[in-house]
Amino acid sequence: MKTVAIIPAAGTGKRMEGRVSKQYLALEGVPILVHTLRKFEGASAVDAVFLVVPAGDADVIRRDMVDFYGLSKVRKILPGGRERQDSVRAGINALPEEAEVVVIHDGVRPFVTADLIGMSVEGAREFGAVSLGVPVKDTVKSVESGGWVEHTMERTKLWLTQTPQAFRREVIREAYRRAFAEGFYGTDDASLVERIGIRVRMLPGLYENIKITTPGDLELGATLVKNRERV
Repeated sequence: MKTVAIIPAAGTGKRMEGRVSKQYLALEGVPILVHTLRKFEGASAVDAVFLVVPAGDADVIRRDMVDFYGLSKVRKILPGGRERQDSVRAGINALPEEAEVVVIHDGVRPFVTADLIGMSVEGAREFGAVSLGVPVKDTVKSVESGGWVEHTMERTKLWLTQTPQAFRREVIREAYRRAFAEGFYGTDDASLVERIGIRVRMLPGLYENIKITTPGDLELGATLVKNRERV
């Protein structure tokens, strides 16, 4: 079990404006989370998956998703915490000593590919810490609270961050240890690594590797699934 993927899927999906957590919603008849897990099931670069879900959901997810869809790489199903970072930390604390690379990927980002997963694993081995991302296409402006534009950002240096993000185990464990000790919460896993002085290498992702967080994302996701099925 040299490469372990931690997939946090313990969110409530408030922006989806529904009663069902977004990771359980269906894309073309299959739960979003299952679409995501299938990508890791088919990725030869990953040996095992640790899935982090809402407390109390583990038995249902094991029966209705993991066992039903034959997702054999899911070795652990762990209860999540209050924030995404707490859920990832639960996965990190459960890592076996033989784990060398840790891949962290959003449970509601189902359009990742095996190639992207493999690239992130190789990148972590080479650089220690990597993130996927895509260059910003639009002009980005800094705007003050009153709505007035402060200045236009230098677009050539701006990237939209995606997952997977991947790290050597000792790097991400130390980053999370220090964040927990100091009560720091970041916007992504790479930010925890950056704050302890370790550089993160950005690797090219795909624009279609979207995170499904709103009803509009769900509609776009359904279109992407149909397009892939046609191909």
